[in-house]
Amino acid sequence: MENRTTTPKPVTRRGFLKMLGGVGLAGVAATITGCSTDQAGGKGWLPQQYQVASSWPVQVKGRIPIDPNNPSITRDDQKCILCGQCIEACERIQTVYGYYETPIKDDITCVNCGQCTLWCPTAAITEVDDIDKVVKALEDENVHVVVQTAPATRVALGEEFGMPAGSIVEGKQVAALKKLGFDGVFDTNFSADLTIMEEGTELVKRVTGELDHPLPQFTSCSPGWVKFCEYFYPDLLGHMSSAKSPQQMLGAVVKTYYAEQKGLDPEKIVSVSIMPCTAKKYECQRPEMNDAGHKIGKPQIRDVDIVLTTRELARLIKSKGIDLTKLEDAQYDSILGEGTGAAVIFGTTGGVMEAAVRSAYFLITKQNPPDALLNLTPVRGLNGVKEASLEIPGVGQVNVAICSGLSNARKILDQLRVDLKQGNPPRYHFIEFMSCPGGCIGGGGQPRTSLPPSDQVRQARLNSLYTMDAKMYKKRLSHENSEVLQLYKNYLEQPMSHLAEELLHTEYTDRGDTLTVKKQV
Repeated sequence: MENRTTTPKPVTRRGFLKMLGGVGLAGVAATITGCSTDQAGGKGWLPQQYQVASSWPVQVKGRIPIDPNNPSITRDDQKCILCGQCIEACERIQTVYGYYETPIKDDITCVNCGQCTLWCPTAAITEVDDIDKVVKALEDENVHVVVQTAPATRVALGEEFGMPAGSIVEGKQVAALKKLGFDGVFDTNFSADLTIMEEGTELVKRVTGELDHPLPQFTSCSPGWVKFCEYFYPDLLGHMSSAKSPQQMLGAVVKTYYAEQKGLDPEKIVSVSIMPCTAKKYECQRPEMNDAGHKIGKPQIRDVDIVLTTRELARLIKSKGIDLTKLEDAQYDSILGEGTGAAVIFGTTGGVMEAAVRSAYFLITKQNPPDALLNLTPVRGLNGVKEASLEIPGVGQVNVAICSGLSNARKILDQLRVDLKQGNPPRYHFIEFMSCPGGCIGGGGQPRTSLPPSDQVRQARLNSLYTMDAKMYKKRLSHENSEVLQLYKNYLEQPMSHLAEELLHTEYTDRGDTLTVKKQV
């Protein structure tokens, strides 16, 4: 008889566990965290989620549900070991999973922050990979491809190339992007300064009563935080600054002001951003983020087309055989390439607040702030909740708070609700919210340097951003950015002008009806 060998079919995790159950291995029954005790398909069913508790003789905790159409994160089922680390991040760190009732009403509740990608030990959960889209654009000679880089990426990218945590690779990152073939390499620091001008002006108008919007004003730079507020605290959206994030502001300016200055067709521009944040992939796809297109009568044009995380950029650089560590430093391109120290600290918790306070002081007093406001120690560091008070001539005492990590945001928001209900005056004038612990330096798209994410790594990145603010940048105040001033002079006229409102500001969506918030005991 002829001998024939056959290749056995690979055993999947699901098949393996089913086999174990079939041979009758004993185990004490325990409800799997994150799974329903109802029959599969019954009450509380969530797509692609295990539903039935069982008695496996192994440690199985479950996993968070992920929508197949989620623009930010995805899961490889073959890598998932049901360890429950994603639940740990989503439920305890971000207070999203477990804070709504099932069955779900509409979408699978997710703020797109990507913290689960940092906690997943097998890299089963990752960002949605958009590298091929960027490569295709770079290979298309008929389009003009520009890229912007967020502050936090320049103190983390080096880790993907074996450099110590917090290594400053700003110039090398620019050089790598130019080597990849981008037609324009811009700095999100430019639009961070622009954001401060708009958001700071809005704050001043709220504080002085010129703008009839409630205090405290919330920052709006973190799309994960914004969506969290839309889901769980929609009654407080009136406190949210209408200023877009720096990513979206630069996207709108690229396809209007930059296009006009360079004589380019906005439809032939592909706008890419390098971000530490998976939620930025979601943000650029929000329906309202197409104001540049509306201005030219073509609403199908997006302000930002593609977002790559820090990790994706590292993979792209490596795929092209580029050794980041050996590149000579390069400079950002004008007319959207200048940044200040105030902008670079946007990448860490407390940085947006500190930058805003510096320029708010100037906008109110017409004088640059004292040295104490250039090193606002109480708002610095990795504590999840921080507070500070400062005196501004003509206004008096201004109280601010800073939160990073959404579990910390709940503490401040719940107290604000109580104060409003009791008719108490607001405790704060301005509150900075960052979705991720430590701010953007700890974003869901940053290098996986440790598991779980380490404060030691976050601190190294934070220290580098403050070093850049104090020592590397010639200007430390957003209102001193000459390219931002030129933008106002040549195009926008002044902060919160009609055109600035049209391009740089936005509105928010009440998502309270898409879920039933679970009452916390």
